[in-house]
Amino acid sequence: QVQLVESGGGLVQAGGSLRLSCAASARTFRTYAMGWFRQAPGKEREFVASINWSADVTNYADSVKGRFTISRDNPKNTGYLQMNSLKPEDTAVYYCTTGPQYIYWGQGTQVTVSS
Repeated sequence: QVQLVESGGGLVQAGGSLRLSCAASARTFRTYAMGWFRQAPGKEREFVASINWSADVTNYADSVKGRFTISRDNPKNTGYLQMNSLKPEDTAVYYCTTGPQYIYWGQGTQVTVSS
């Protein structure tokens, strides 16, 4: 029902920043919580951050807390992940998700951080 498209990934040096975007296909997006997950080669999908529908409650993985910030712009049906002080271990494909029980997923965007 809701199509998600991530963008903003790329190649950056350690210590650099990226802002990922997650564009939703419909205004229904604003009624759901939204999250970001990532998956590095050979590893399981890992939780990164989440934000509730009204953007007043956020959660972060310990590995990114203090460096990443999740946000959303409901009128634009778009979520964001601001990534600062990037480390090589942040290298992964990043996915956004939303919907009841996180049933909607984007295709992912590659983030590569060089040392």
